[in-house]
Amino acid sequence: MRIVQANYDHFVPTQVEDFRLVRKLNSFLRFLLVVLPIYLLFPGMQTRVIAKEIPSWETLEPGLDLGTFKANIPSKYSDSLIRILRIDPKYFEFKLMNASATQDKMKKSVRDWVEHNGLAAGINASMYQKDFMTSVSLMKTESHVNSSWFSKDNTILVFDPIDKSLPPVQIVDRDCDDFSKIRKQYKTQVQSIRMVSCHQENVWQRQNKIWSTSAIGWDGSGNILFIHVRSPYSPHDLINMLLKLPIGLKRAMYVEGGPDAQMFIHSNKKEYEFIGSYSSGSHESDRNQIGWPVPNVVGIKRKAVK
Repeated sequence: MRIVQANYDHFVPTQVEDFRLVRKLNSFLRFLLVVLPIYLLFPGMQTRVIAKEIPSWETLEPGLDLGTFKANIPSKYSDSLIRILRIDPKYFEFKLMNASATQDKMKKSVRDWVEHNGLAAGINASMYQKDFMTSVSLMKTESHVNSSWFSKDNTILVFDPIDKSLPPVQIVDRDCDDFSKIRKQYKTQVQSIRMVSCHQENVWQRQNKIWSTSAIGWDGSGNILFIHVRSPYSPHDLINMLLKLPIGLKRAMYVEGGPDAQMFIHSNKKEYEFIGSYSSGSHESDRNQIGWPVPNVVGIKRKAVK
């Protein structure tokens, strides 16, 4: 597309102040001539163009990037930021940690789970039942079963394949994938509520309740995304915002909400701890500053350098 730029050189100011004013006017008009046609012709690009103009990704180390994005819907609480840890499985292996698999059965904050196991990062694995230990849906490793209950939830995070030629980690969608086959191929399986379907659709119904959220996504390039948002949103609104971000999100599953929602990163002597707080009806406060003890966490460990 060719954009013809008008000539405003016929302005001949006689005063320095006039010259400065006209120069600013010329710059602004040229900006409008270039940008406005793009916005009018491609209105759907507006959010993506803005997002790309803001430096969003910070490389922490090979295979690990931290993205910070401003939500396009301001929240009533906290900073309205969406934080995403992008993980390349070529550099990291995934670990499921369960308090039920330990001798002391002690729950820990995500930070403590990561530090005690020498990991690079971690996030909630899933919601848990009233015993504060057992996942609400299927959760197992090769050596330990936290929950054998295969619920109606449609997404399953699987990793640690038996056949190393398979993808090291993926998010399975029961509408598109044959989980009865896949479950025999992976040693570790974590089932939870679907947020973004295999058709890249928002499958969460609208609601008025809002809360902090942690989630796990997949970007279609093989990267896994740990997602944390302290500012409370309804899941439906949050999913719509995630789908508009320039992160290539293909699938996503919900793992926790409210003050339980946490993500911790330890990389190159830098630490990042993101903690949830607000939850409609149960913890209507943005004052929480500590990581609550949780029983189940998904973490990542650096692979040995060959």
